[in-house]
Parts: sequence; C-alpha cells; structure tokens
Amino acid sequence: MTSAQVLDLKGNKTHEIKLNDEIFSVEPKMGPMHTALRRQLANARSGSANTKTRSEVRGGGAKPWRQKGTGRARAGSRRSPLWAGGGVIFGPKPRDFSFSMPKKMRAVALKSALAAKREQIVVVKGFEGVKEPKTKEAIQIYRALKIEGQKVLLVLDYTTDTDKTITLAARNIEGTKVVHISNLNVKDLIESDVILTTESAIQAIEKRFEAKPREPKKEQAGKTLHGASDYKDIAAKKTADNAAKPAKAAKAVKGENPAKAESAPKPEKKAEEKEVKAKKVTQEEAIAKPEKKAAPKKASKEEASDKPAKKSKKDE
Repeated sequence: MTSAQVLDLKGNKTHEIKLNDEIFSVEPKMGPMHTALRRQLANARSGSANTKTRSEVRGGGAKPWRQKGTGRARAGSRRSPLWAGGGVIFGPKPRDFSFSMPKKMRAVALKSALAAKREQIVVVKGFEGVKEPKTKEAIQIYRALKIEGQKVLLVLDYTTDTDKTITLAARNIEGTKVVHISNLNVKDLIESDVILTTESAIQAIEKRFEAKPREPKKEQAGKTLHGASDYKDIAAKKTADNAAKPAKAAKAVKGENPAKAESAPKPEKKAEEKEVKAKKVTQEEAIAKPEKKAAPKKASKEEASDKPAKKSKKDE
C-alpha cells in the first residue's frame, strides 16, 4: 500500500499515513483525463461571440444606383458583405459549447490525475499554527515546506476554522489556488506543481471515492416491485387456482374464456327471447302488409255443365 509523509508547518516529519491504492496507485488513463480536461475548458466558455448578417445590419434599404447604364457593377444594397460596413458571412453566433461526461468516467479521470501527481502531494497535519489571516504567515509556511515560487494547489475540507484562516492568508500569493475537496478537478491537478493538503482532506478524498452499497428497492406508492422469486409464487398460485376449478381450466384448454362462459345467458332465457322476437316480427309484418283479396277461381268442367247455357240473340 502507498504511504505519504505527514509534516508539520515547520517541515518536520511527524508520521506516515497510508494512501488508498485504488485512488493513488492506479495506472493513469490518458483518454478519460483528456476528455475531462476538454469538457472543463468547453463548459467554461461563455459562447457569447456574435456578428450581424446583412439582414441584421442597420440601413441598406435603398438600391445604391440603377441596375444598368451607369458603368458600375450592379449593387442592390449598401450592406452587402462585399461592402465596408456590410454584414458578415458565416460569422459566429451565440452557442453552447458544453457537453456532458459519464459519472464513472469522470471518477476515473480524477483518480488518474491524483495518481499521476502522487509524488507532488505534500501532506501537513493541519494549519492550527496559523493564528491570523496574513499573507506573511503563509509565505513562511511555504518556505518551511520548500514549495515557495511554485504553482501550489491548496486542497482543504474546511472542517476547522483554521482552514478559513489559511485560505485568506494564501489566496493572495501568486501561483496559489485554493479549492474545496468537492471542487477538485483534473485541470487544476494537471496545472499545479505541488498539491498541498491536510491529513483530514486526504481521508475525505478517499471517502468520496468509496463504493456505496446499493439500497434495496422500496415499494412505490400503489405499485410493488416483484423479483424472480415473487413471480414464481404468483405462477404457483395460478396453477393452484386452476386445479381447484376444473371446469374453468378445461374451458381454458379448449380455447374458451371462462369469464365469458359464466357471463353467457342460460339456454332457457335464450328460447324465451327468441319467442318474443318472433311475435314482434309477425305483428310488424301484419301491420306493414295489408291482406290481399283472393282471386276468383275458374269453374271446372262439371260446374260449367250444370249451369244453364246462355241464349244467343239469333235463337231468340
């Protein structure tokens, strides 16, 4: 396991602390570090550059001269991009340069930067000796630690009041930047020559990268989240219900829906309904269709022989 010497404010060694190998001894990965640095620089851009096109520049409404007959080149506006004072072709417009980066990839990049700067880390026990927030006292500490004149990144966790005091004392020194452990970033780590921090801040950094155990999923309001075992129990209950109701199970096998079978009307009721419908139909037909008169039947030969023959006018 990697270790680091803990110094006092006079530069004397007090004791050693062990550093987490998963953070300070990993092999630096250039890819995530490069992406994290590009992201930080891009997100810091305001993207406010703006130019005016020919439609946005003031003026240019009237045609400068007539189209033909003057000998000059034809012109339609004084605000053409070819003219002085005209619009700008394909000029910059306000835009957002920022882009996102996966959370795990950011953690890998920060670990890689810490591992790459492991030899430049200076750990002190604390800044309890700084009584007043004066730059003179901070410079004396730098001289004792032999880091004067270098780019110093002061990383603090602000658990004590002395951290605020050293912040006020050191922030005015050229080349010094003070950051909280939550704002630790790849850009500042790469640009610094020395990383000055405290023993408590190292512990806070290691705690920040600890893998948090996953909490079991809680039941949502009105919904329950089932696991594999719960689904097996539900399937077992369904099979038990089907066994208890053989009639329903048999219909389900045939392809019938047992719910529809129960809701279906009984045959007796069906017969009664059919009779009522038939009566209604006959009544409606009787009303709609009037009775036809029977056509007179033709007399048969026997009936015709019984009737007396009509006398003609000649016989009379």
